[in-house]
Amino acid sequence: MKKIILTTLGLTLFLVSCSTTQKTASKTVDVNVYKNTITPADLSKHLYIIADDNMEGRNTGEPGQKRAGEYLINEYKKIGVSFPPGATDYYQKVPSEFMKRGFAPKLNDSENIWTFIEGSEKPEEVLVISAHYDHVGMKNGEVFNGADDDGSGTVALLEIAQAFNEAKKQGFGPKRSILFLHVTGEEHGLHGSRFYSENPLFPVKNTIADINIDMIGRRDTLHPNTNNYIYVIGSDRLSSELHTINEEVNAKYTQLELDYKYNDRKDPERIYYRSDHYNFAKKGIPAIFFFNGIHADYHQSSDTPDKIEYDALAKRTQLAFVLAWELANRPERIKVDRDGK
Repeated sequence: MKKIILTTLGLTLFLVSCSTTQKTASKTVDVNVYKNTITPADLSKHLYIIADDNMEGRNTGEPGQKRAGEYLINEYKKIGVSFPPGATDYYQKVPSEFMKRGFAPKLNDSENIWTFIEGSEKPEEVLVISAHYDHVGMKNGEVFNGADDDGSGTVALLEIAQAFNEAKKQGFGPKRSILFLHVTGEEHGLHGSRFYSENPLFPVKNTIADINIDMIGRRDTLHPNTNNYIYVIGSDRLSSELHTINEEVNAKYTQLELDYKYNDRKDPERIYYRSDHYNFAKKGIPAIFFFNGIHADYHQSSDTPDKIEYDALAKRTQLAFVLAWELANRPERIKVDRDGK
């Protein structure tokens, strides 16, 4: 359970950046308490629903995706996390016309889903944590469940929000606001994140960073003997601090191998340009993308929840959480000191 230690009034209080504790006026919080609420069991419970055949592969704007969105919203309501101020509900509508692309099939109207925890000290500064909840639907009667792509990131956002909300209930809410953004249309061209970046609810200048989570539940062929790794992409493109902070919190809390293969500017796969963080980076917002790499079930009907390695999914989600904790609570927002190249 949550451990809170009361201090005497005479004790000198201080905040240590990137430490396992955060001190406030009269309490001490162990960040590990909230990190450890993110469990393999909870992630599995949600993912078996999000990637169920009933969701019909969550194709953009289709009934299965809308059912998945309804499930997410109901879970957010259960944990007491609401939509952001300035919005009328949990949806940011993304019109079909916005997603029109050349000779590609016309997509139905769709929605981003957003939830929000307001900051206690600097509420106008906003950290975005993003993941796409769409996938590629059905083909020839087969459901393409998209458990890893990106059911894994979808349920990670839900668990991170719950961890922050539990901390807030105990008096340790984030100093900066956090927007949890489930975007649509990623598989068809990063449409949902592009729509948000062009129609932001909060000013771009007030958005301190984007943490993007897309495929974090499996291992790739380059790591056959371990799942204790994560590819980190984009962290050093706009902010040297973002890169350093991620390395520091990983060393303290999760001890994953941070693999920068796909962060190479000469990466032939061009992974940096292929997920939703890129639409934030284009606006000058520091962005970091967590990714487990390509595996044999990528964009196949065999990307099912039984193949997810839930211990790895939990640990990678915990890394995203502690990074978000640090970014939301550090004394100064991270600096943009690089050109994005």
